[in-house]
Amino acid sequence: MAGLLALGLGACASIIPKTPDTIYDLAAPQRISSPAGTRLQILVPEPGALKSLDTERIAARPTDIEYAYLPGAVWSDRLPKLLQTRLMETLQNTGRVKAVGVPGQGLLIDYQIVMDVRSFEISGDDAIASFSVKLMNDRNGRVRGTRIVEARAPVSGSANRDYVGALNAAMDKAFDEIAGWVLSRI
Repeated sequence: MAGLLALGLGACASIIPKTPDTIYDLAAPQRISSPAGTRLQILVPEPGALKSLDTERIAARPTDIEYAYLPGAVWSDRLPKLLQTRLMETLQNTGRVKAVGVPGQGLLIDYQIVMDVRSFEISGDDAIASFSVKLMNDRNGRVRGTRIVEARAPVSGSANRDYVGALNAAMDKAFDEIAGWVLSRI
């Protein structure tokens, strides 16, 4: 029995590529609709995520109870780190805040956007980007608001680039909503 298991694992290892064929990135939305600007500074900590999403691998959900990953494709960084950077860029792209940064940049922070990744995956014919977002006053620790943001985008093909394009479109919709909500609350 142990010999069959070892043989099976060896066969699986031989079909899993040692290096990815393609490294994919996400792009922050460029044109953000947002209310009037502010002179406040915002911190975007790295989002929390389950281990299945806290990886460079690109997730898909063949069923509600299992994860799979796109073969031969990875993100340019771990997904939470990549989303942190793109949310920061999204807020910067609004042109409506004094400064947006990540921990360690030495900004005098007014607000933090605390985010958890609920899903960021392909499910059926859709890409889903779902986040739990808290807007926290950094000076007193009080939460100004909490929101669940979910966006979907259709997948228009069956190549990895089609899946990644749909995930980017879903993220753009979600981040546009998050940016508008944050700027309306501060």
